[in-house]
Amino acid sequence: MYGLDPTELRVLKRLNTPAKIQDFLDALPQNHEPDGDSCFSPRLVLRHGRAHCIEGAMLAAVALRLAGEKPLILDLTSTDDDQDHVVALFRRHGHWGAISKTNHAVLRYREPVYRTIRELAMSYFHEYFLQSNGKKTLRSFSRPVDLSRFDARGWMTSEDPVWFVPEHLCNVAHTAILSRGQIATLRPADALERRAGEIVEWTKPA
Repeated sequence: MYGLDPTELRVLKRLNTPAKIQDFLDALPQNHEPDGDSCFSPRLVLRHGRAHCIEGAMLAAVALRLAGEKPLILDLTSTDDDQDHVVALFRRHGHWGAISKTNHAVLRYREPVYRTIRELAMSYFHEYFLQSNGKKTLRSFSRPVDLSRFDARGWMTSEDPVWFVPEHLCNVAHTAILSRGQIATLRPADALERRAGEIVEWTKPA
């Protein structure tokens, strides 16, 4: 099915709810990219046993697809001095939720309680800040992207990096969430928030 081998299908078919997918991603070590920038396909994530945010989002999208849902992801964009974040999307009872691979205590799973994509994206706003100075950096979100558009390019099982996925995310329409006036008056995250932000799930190897 979808070019996945029996072992891959066995692992992924067990992840038949968003909660199970999130638990699997949480237990998967963070990909600190020891060999340089990576964009693993879901097959390579399972093989290497590690993932960062977009790699985790793509694996979650495959698991959702095998459970009968669309393989949707969402791009959250930041200022140039921070990093974008990508999550997998799902719906329950007409509301949106998100599955997220992150190494930090925030920007994580979202329960399906958000009526719109904007509501869900904004749930990440206050905790999306630079550790160094507390600057809040979330600036826009994309429309949902259905990864089935890349089936012909083998995004699920590629043995090569799937950079065409993040490249596409850079080019899709995004919705800005702040005006210039709002940006100018943002209050930085305070010292306690920043200390809490130092918590990581997987320590980077020395």
